[in-house]
Amino acid sequence: MTQITDATPTAARNHDARIIPLVCAAHFVSHFYILVLPPLFPFIRDFYGVSYTHLGLALTAFNITTALCQTPAGFLVDRIGARSVLVAGLVLGAICLAVVGLVPSFMLMVMMFAIMGVANGVYHPANYAILSQLISAQRTGQAFSVHIFAGFLGTAVAPASMLILQQTLGWQGAFVAASVLGLLVALPLVLQPAALFTPPPKPVRPKNEQPQDDKAGWSLLLSPPILLNLLFFVMITFSTTGVQNYSVVALNEAFGTPIGVANTALTANLMLSAFGVLVGGVLAARVTRHEWVAALSFVGIAITGLAIGIADFGFVLLMVMMSLNGFVNGLMQPSRDMIVRAVTPEGQFGKVFGFVTTGFNIGGIIAPLMFGYVMDAGHPRAVFYLVCGLSLLAILILIPNFLRRRAGPA
Repeated sequence: MTQITDATPTAARNHDARIIPLVCAAHFVSHFYILVLPPLFPFIRDFYGVSYTHLGLALTAFNITTALCQTPAGFLVDRIGARSVLVAGLVLGAICLAVVGLVPSFMLMVMMFAIMGVANGVYHPANYAILSQLISAQRTGQAFSVHIFAGFLGTAVAPASMLILQQTLGWQGAFVAASVLGLLVALPLVLQPAALFTPPPKPVRPKNEQPQDDKAGWSLLLSPPILLNLLFFVMITFSTTGVQNYSVVALNEAFGTPIGVANTALTANLMLSAFGVLVGGVLAARVTRHEWVAALSFVGIAITGLAIGIADFGFVLLMVMMSLNGFVNGLMQPSRDMIVRAVTPEGQFGKVFGFVTTGFNIGGIIAPLMFGYVMDAGHPRAVFYLVCGLSLLAILILIPNFLRRRAGPA
C-alpha cells in the first residue's frame, strides 16, 4: 500500500506533525457538535413549549442524514480530495448552528440539525482518507489513536461547555458561540499549502485496465471484506451502547446503586476509554495482528460486562470493573481502523471508511431498541448480559481476518 514519502525521516515527521493536529481538531469538532443539543434540552423545551419527543426529532434527523450521506461523501472525497470536503463540512455545520442561535424557529432548528447531519457525514471519510494516504506508515497507528482520542475528548467536554456558554450567553448565544469553533478549525485547513494535502501518485494501470468508476466503487463496498467491516462497526456500537447509555439506570434498578455512584463509574469508564485509545495507538504501531487485539479486547469487554451484571460490587470494585471495561474498549479502536485500512485498495479510503463507519449509525438505531426493551421488560441485568453476548458474537466477524493471515498475502 503506497503512502506519502519524504526525502528524510525528519521531513516525514514534520509533515505528519502538521497534518495530524488539523485532522484531530476536525474530529474534535465533529464529536462536540454531536452533543451540543442534549445539554440544552430543558432551556429549549421551555422556550418553544415543546416536548422532549419533539426535541428528539432534531437528533433523529441528524442521525438519518449522517447515515445517508457518509458513503456519498466518501465517493466525493476520493474524487475531488479530502481537504475541500472536510472544510465544507466544518463551515456548513458552523452555519447551521449559527442559524439555530440567531433565528428563533423550532421547525427551522430541526431542519438545521438535519443539514448538520449532512455536514457530520464528511468527517470520517475525509479524516481517514487523509490519515491513510498522507501519514507515514510508521506513524499511522498512532495517528489513528490520537484521532479517536480527539473525538472522545470532544464528546467529553461538550456538555459542560454548552452549559457554561448557556449560563453566560443564553442557549441561543451558546449555539452561536459553538458555531465559531468550526470556523476556527476550518481556517488553518484553508491556509495550509495545497502541497501538504497532495496524495502520492496512484500506481500506473495497465493499458487494458479501465479506470474505476462509481459502479466499480460500489462493487468494492459490497464485497465480503468490506461488508464484514461494516458489521464489525455495528457490533462495536452494540457492545459500547449498553454500558455507556444504559449502565447508570441498569445498575440503579438491578442493585440499587445510587445514581451518583453509577454516574461516577460511567465517568471512569469513559476516561479509561480515552486512555485506552492512546495505549492502543502505541500497540497498533508495534503489532501487525490487529485482529488479535480486537478479539482479545472483545473478550475483555465480555468478561467485565458479565461480571458487572452478575455481582453487586461495592464502590471500589465497581469502579475497577467499569474502568477495565472502558480501557479494553478504547484499546481496540486504533486496531479497528487498521483492520479496515488493511483491506482497502489505494485511493479508495474515503468511500470505504465512509461506508463502514455508517455501521455506527446503524448500530445507534438498533441498539437503543434492544437495550430499552430489556429495561422496560424489567431485566436490568440483561443489559450487561447482552453486552457480554454481543461482544463474543463480534469475535466471529474477525474469523476471516485470521484465515486470511494463515493463507498469506493474496
